[in-house]
Amino acid sequence: MEEVEQEIEEVEAEEVEAEQVEDDDAVEVEGDLDELVKTAAERDQYLALAQRTQADFENYRKRVARDAALAQDRGVVKLAKELLPALDNLDRAIEAAEAEDPLLAGVRLVRTEIAAALARVGIEAFAPLGELFDPNQQEAMAQQPIEGASSGTVAEVYQDGYRMGETIIRPARVLVAA
Repeated sequence: MEEVEQEIEEVEAEEVEAEQVEDDDAVEVEGDLDELVKTAAERDQYLALAQRTQADFENYRKRVARDAALAQDRGVVKLAKELLPALDNLDRAIEAAEAEDPLLAGVRLVRTEIAAALARVGIEAFAPLGELFDPNQQEAMAQQPIEGASSGTVAEVYQDGYRMGETIIRPARVLVAA
């Protein structure tokens, strides 16, 4: 009987040992699981940070491109404002020249080249003859009654206006019918 009791004690000891090993394994698995959850949370934080950084960089890139385009447009407008008086003087020279003047062809060519250069960068002339007066695009130099013209319309254009897209570089100088 002693042998049986001894065997029972050994089996019970083995069971206790097995339970301790299982408990140790469960604790180890639980620790690994906690570490895995913590690592996943850190990964999610880093992913969110990377996505925000990427979005910020994309917004920065777009803003810099937009600012560069606006700066270029401002430079073009500034140069055009400086060239417009020269273009006006060429127009006056063409009007004042006699038809047989040998320099007239050269002056016309220079005027055409300057106008073409302005057109290539998006600057266009406008002469609102017959249109309703718009103070945003035209500058009234005078107003007088004119037969056949309705009140408030542009009866004569003294000087063409220039614009780049929707931006008025110089308003047209006009006579408005009263």
